[in-house]
Amino acid sequence: MKFKAVIFDLDGTLLDTIEDLTESMNSALSMMGYPGRTIEECKQLVGDGTDVFVQRVLPAQARGNPEIADRLKKLMRSEYHRRGELTTRPYGGIPELLDSLTERNISLAILSNKPHDSTLRVTKKLLSRWSFQAILGARDGVPIKPDPAAALEIAHILNLPPAAILYVGDTNTDMWTADAAGMYAVGALWGFRTAEELINSGAKILISKPQELISLLA
Repeated sequence: MKFKAVIFDLDGTLLDTIEDLTESMNSALSMMGYPGRTIEECKQLVGDGTDVFVQRVLPAQARGNPEIADRLKKLMRSEYHRRGELTTRPYGGIPELLDSLTERNISLAILSNKPHDSTLRVTKKLLSRWSFQAILGARDGVPIKPDPAAALEIAHILNLPPAAILYVGDTNTDMWTADAAGMYAVGALWGFRTAEELINSGAKILISKPQELISLLA
């Protein structure tokens, strides 16, 4: 079946957000007297939603304490909102890819585990040149990735069968989501994780540059 749409993950796929995420979390950790994390560490810790990120960055003795986790989550989100997108930018080649897909009348969508309001804000600020038919972040009452519910919701919005959709992401969570939804999983090697992780979690193909995605539409 010819692919007619692309669903993109956001952080680590369309946008390089890791420095802003790391600095925001480290500021929140410092306020609570906890040590910070490096950018390389955070590349392995993000991707499964803010609640999981919070648990992963906390020292072992503080994990599992809901009051500590809730406070850190609120502080981190406040810092992230305050910082805005100081260093966040589209990855090299992403604007050209989105232009190429638009010229080919390929439908575009975004699915992120970032909170929905943050997903909308950053997309509006940095990706407003392009028309996305659906932009979904983490929302109350909807399970986050790798549950396929939101990916299938996007397929319904696009009025397309899942098999007609390319799903592009940079983590195991994205590959599992694509597989569970019946979409074609494309691993983005410019993001936060390794080729080995992407292959082991179900990537059908790996691409090292955004424009390589176009070859799948020929």
